Amino acid sequence: MASRFLAAACHVSPVLLSATKTTEKCISFINQAAQNSASLVVFPESYIPAFPFWSAIQAPIRNHVYFERMAKESIYIDGEEMLAIRDTAKQTGTVVSVGISEKVRYSTATMFNSNIIIGSDGEILVHHRKLMPTFFEKLTWSPGDGHGLRVANTRFGKIRALICGENTNPLARYAPMAQGEQVHISSWPAVWPTTIQQGTDQGMGRPAYRNAAANQRRAASHSFENKCFGILCAGHLDEASIEAICSLAEEPILMRDVLATASRAATSFVDPTGAKIVGHIMDPESGEKTYIEILQEKEGILYAELDLDKCVEGKQYHDVVGGYQRLDVFDLKVDRTRRKPATFLKKLKVGP
Repeated sequence: MASRFLAAACHVSPVLLSATKTTEKCISFINQAAQNSASLVVFPESYIPAFPFWSAIQAPIRNHVYFERMAKESIYIDGEEMLAIRDTAKQTGTVVSVGISEKVRYSTATMFNSNIIIGSDGEILVHHRKLMPTFFEKLTWSPGDGHGLRVANTRFGKIRALICGENTNPLARYAPMAQGEQVHISSWPAVWPTTIQQGTDQGMGRPAYRNAAANQRRAASHSFENKCFGILCAGHLDEASIEAICSLAEEPILMRDVLATASRAATSFVDPTGAKIVGHIMDPESGEKTYIEILQEKEGILYAELDLDKCVEGKQYHDVVGGYQRLDVFDLKVDRTRRKPATFLKKLKVGP
């Protein structure tokens, strides 16, 4: 296993509500990262085909057209989009983590907020469905199950991804800790609207949600507790995405106001002490590196070198799944059953 490798966090926007075009963009970013020697390439929450921001802003009765588009453009785990991404991972020799809105073949509109980790051989290592859609996400996605609560054993270490609010769930975070996780990916949407006037403290009398700060606190806490590296990968909300969302809105002025002023999430890395890592971006033409801690306002790829040997020393102090755990007091059981809507039994033949 390589103890040192370069990770790439893609702070990117989708081609909103287009599975085909967003998949093409995803593949182009994997190739770009691989050309810059990245071994692990990470994408945001529900990157393909979009994150349902509209459900936070307009009343559900006005969002039917969005739901229909999401159902149409969400992708199958065995569909052509995933096959293309898997093939790219194999061709480039990279491990890829990508967020998707997943649809299933037993329903015309059941969807899951899923994260897929693909090995450098193109095989799916972890297929995780978000345990519980958060707040307004319940209007789009169904609750997942524990099937994907596992780490990916790769030649670049043990890698795990949790989706957005799952990083606030202590038991969901403990599950990968108990499997020797060395790199923790947390994926996030570009914005998280909670008030009408996001940019001020006047939104319905409530303070604006500080997106980047909230995400950073959760990621840093997990990395410190587990003594692992953290990759925060957030989506980017570009003007084209805002225009596409507003073009379908019944309240386009409200939609634009909230999206334009909402607190932007950030993409960054943290080390096993919870401290930010100074990463770098690369000029696509000159190859020149610029060293920065976060990507927030502009689309791009943030790179950082991770040295897994750095995950060891802190375990002397607080190994929360070993020397600093009371296994005689606490006992976590995780059900990894993949849930299905029905189990069909074969009819037994009776008689000769």
